[in-house]
Amino acid sequence: MLIIQRKKTFLLSPTVFSGPCKPPQIHVLVLGDITAPKTRSAWGDSTYWLIFQYIDGFIINGKGTLDGQGSSWWPSLYYKQELLNDTNSDALGFSFCNNLQIYGLNVINSPSKHVKLFRCNGAILSNLKIKAPKESPNTDGIVIGESSQIQVHDDNIGTGDDCVAILKGSSNVNISRVACGPGHGISIGSLGMNGAYDTVEEIHVQDCSFTGTQNGIRIKTWQGGSGYARKISFQGITINAAKNPIIIDQYYCPQLHCPNKTSAVKVSDISYTGVQGTSMTKTAINLRCSQSMACTNIELNRINITSVGQKFITSSFCLNAHGRASRSIPNMRCLMK
Repeated sequence: MLIIQRKKTFLLSPTVFSGPCKPPQIHVLVLGDITAPKTRSAWGDSTYWLIFQYIDGFIINGKGTLDGQGSSWWPSLYYKQELLNDTNSDALGFSFCNNLQIYGLNVINSPSKHVKLFRCNGAILSNLKIKAPKESPNTDGIVIGESSQIQVHDDNIGTGDDCVAILKGSSNVNISRVACGPGHGISIGSLGMNGAYDTVEEIHVQDCSFTGTQNGIRIKTWQGGSGYARKISFQGITINAAKNPIIIDQYYCPQLHCPNKTSAVKVSDISYTGVQGTSMTKTAINLRCSQSMACTNIELNRINITSVGQKFITSSFCLNAHGRASRSIPNMRCLMK
């Protein structure tokens, strides 16, 4: 076991912890604080501050703080018209780590993503506090890519981008009791960028809350891609003053000028149950599905999203969305059978 001592602060340059390592166990207990270098030059060409790879049964936990000191990185993105060329480094990366446990840590101020999983099978991320200013660009809290059998629960996340992002190739991800805000909500995607074939399935979000977020629960895909996003459920969701409480966006285009394309990721078997709260905008439910590849089997039940301060009546918008709804405010008459 490696112990980071309590009441101590350690400066650590970008470091790779690489296996292969097999159980019984590799365990890092963080009781003190670890900070990254403030200057970008000290990071060199590193794409991560700390990356752990090819370690099975790895545990990292504790009540200490890992500070990415990202403030010197963020201005480089503030003035870009789009953020797709983000080359800022991520704080914590875990690649090819099976049966991983990350819990109890404070992770703050990453230059870009805070905690990122890639090709991990079996992981628990719990009781994490992840924080960055709401203006900090691309500072997603937890990013899960090409991973399966992942549990994310009892985390408190407030950043400048998605609280949790589920990327291509991910399946069997369960997210519960996550408090999100500020940030861009919990997102599936984006999928299908540059014509890619991407898949995501069996994603389940339950008993999560959103406060002052840009989005609540979102699925986003690019025009021109292919593949599928299916068997996704959202249940017991509370949304406080979000701009887009429920959104499926199959025309995702952060740079504002994207050519129309006919192919699309297929979105199907999506359920929303027991979603309540308030919206900052009139369109509380926005289902913008592809004109060439309809969203199918969309189910909404016990939805109650009203305006902040009851200032206006919320509404829904549907484009090529098929499914059924019951007991929904706003009404879902726009949903096709």
